[in-house]
Amino acid sequence: MSRPVTLFTGQWADLPLETVCKKARSFGYDGLELACWGDHFEVDKADDAYCRAKKDLLEKYDLKVFSVSNHLAGQAVADRIDERHKAILPGYVWGDGDPEGVRTRAAQEMIKTGMAARRLGVSIVNGFTGSPIWHLCYSFPAVPVKMIDDGYNEFAVRWRPILDEYQKLGVKFALEAHPTEIAFDIASARRALKAVDYHPAFGFNFDPSHLGYQGVDYIGFIYAFSDRIFHVHMKDAGWSESPAEAGVFGGHTEFGTRGRYWDFRSLGRGNINFEEIIRALNRIGYHGPLSVEWEDSGMDREHGAEEACEFVRAVDFPPSAFAFDSAFEK
Repeated sequence: MSRPVTLFTGQWADLPLETVCKKARSFGYDGLELACWGDHFEVDKADDAYCRAKKDLLEKYDLKVFSVSNHLAGQAVADRIDERHKAILPGYVWGDGDPEGVRTRAAQEMIKTGMAARRLGVSIVNGFTGSPIWHLCYSFPAVPVKMIDDGYNEFAVRWRPILDEYQKLGVKFALEAHPTEIAFDIASARRALKAVDYHPAFGFNFDPSHLGYQGVDYIGFIYAFSDRIFHVHMKDAGWSESPAEAGVFGGHTEFGTRGRYWDFRSLGRGNINFEEIIRALNRIGYHGPLSVEWEDSGMDREHGAEEACEFVRAVDFPPSAFAFDSAFEK
């Protein structure tokens, strides 16, 4: 049986959830990955009645929910807080903007997200962690090893209490390895796991689009963390085979700007090898949803979301139940 195909609602949060449900159903999706912004899944309102109403709405359109995502609050837990965060956080998390207060309230919001997810009946919360050391990514002036060590220690101190609460709830946190996070490739993901003592509630939301253009072995990521792939984003990226005006770091240009080395693409229109991703997911026994995170600055999103659903259904296949040459055995 093929895995369910879901649509991440984060890029659709300008629309009411019911409108997104109607569109997702018409596009052919099996369910939604609910973003914790817009009116899609509001953590501060998510009591039993609220969660029941959300499930009823999804059922009305024959849709299921397998996870919720709170990238925005998660980003503020371990980040160096500045004015950018005010634009992405609920007012009650931003408060007076004092950095330590913002981080503390963001951590509380992530714990509440786990509780709300449980009430909704899901066991996966996807998101970001933020990073106190992303600004040290390029090592000039020379970065002392201790500064990096201290950064991972700070990440662990801030996230372990959240993970402990998730463990009690029976909920897992799936970090989307991504530039600006504590884990953004295989090496940093290994270090993040070690920092939290391989906490059973900590794993990854695998998204190849953030790895491929960096030159990271995104298929290798699946095998390296085979027991920690809690959720999967299907998202494509395209990158140039020739020199570009704006390189891997983007040259302070906007997405979709001509001359960039890389950009996000609608599924099947970039460089990501989804055939090998499906084969790898089959080998590690991943049976969860394949969630489309649709982003392509050059394409109408409704056109893209519909073709992305069709693409995922075409590329996904179940593993074989037996060896193809077993028929020759006596």
